[in-house]
Amino acid sequence: MELGIGMFGDLALDQSTGKYRDAGIKIREILDQVKFMDEVGIDVFAMGEHHRPDYAVSSPEIVLAAAASITKNIKLASGVTVLSSSEPVKVYEDFSTLDLISDGRAEIFVGRGSFIESFPLYGYSLNDYEQLFDEKLELLLKINSEENVSWSGKLRAPMQNQTVYPRAKNDGKLSIWRAVGGTPQSVLSAAQLGMPLVVAIIGGMPIQFRNLIEFYKQEYQKAGHDVSKMQIAIHSHTFVSDDQKVVDGYFHNYKSQMDRIGASRGWAPYTKAQYDGGRSKDGALFIGSPAEVADKIAYMKEIFGITRFIGHMDVGDPAHDVMMKSIELFGNEVKPVIKGL
Repeated sequence: MELGIGMFGDLALDQSTGKYRDAGIKIREILDQVKFMDEVGIDVFAMGEHHRPDYAVSSPEIVLAAAASITKNIKLASGVTVLSSSEPVKVYEDFSTLDLISDGRAEIFVGRGSFIESFPLYGYSLNDYEQLFDEKLELLLKINSEENVSWSGKLRAPMQNQTVYPRAKNDGKLSIWRAVGGTPQSVLSAAQLGMPLVVAIIGGMPIQFRNLIEFYKQEYQKAGHDVSKMQIAIHSHTFVSDDQKVVDGYFHNYKSQMDRIGASRGWAPYTKAQYDGGRSKDGALFIGSPAEVADKIAYMKEIFGITRFIGHMDVGDPAHDVMMKSIELFGNEVKPVIKGL
């Protein structure tokens, strides 16, 4: 089972000035953190894509390319590429280039994304939300599997016997995962296509997703795919500290980001009761001591049979030294427990 760390590049808001923290400083901290992840043996790093003032990274592939030059073993993934508002040819070109730079460590997590700011930014209509994703996924997978591509759809110009360069290392094939938030139709599509699955579980109780993941397994097998190659991951908010005061204090980071997002979505203010409930064994927050976090990840493997866990670790922009300690504990204390299962 692989252990990974995901980030969105959250930027804290300075209440005294009303300004977000400097994005350049944040990105350089992320690179220091990814280098350290590689040193402590983390298997995967996933970098998210956002186009908002409270996140530092709009171009994950650029950050991942920078990370490739300072790491040796860690896999480098987008988490996620908002494919509906991206150009599949450029997505493949960017990640095949990353794959060559990193000597075969690039992965793509494709999804619709939980934010919609990229649609008007890139000139797409939300009226085409579903069709954009379906067409672009079809094209991306075709580019990934075929040297010469002929394809036509309704929302993009056709391709006629064209090849996209450069080709990735593994006979031109990148590892492309389908990232979902819990929609059965998305899970069904991933299973039928034989794509590895990443399920974002960031609220409620993980056990509620058991039927969804079982559905994926059944449909994957029904579609005739090799079960031995099935890969399932979950992606959940995570933070590790061996100091209870730090764990309790992290509530303020977490609340600040949840309330910022929630303000535009009609959510009630985030409470300490929600935080404590999420941290319980049955909750979706993997926040606590190394033993507590390891125990919950082991529980996820038990109930879901996952092959990968990705801890989303920078919600609310914790201080750099606090992040480094969380990464250290995740690699040196949580990882040995999980690898020993």
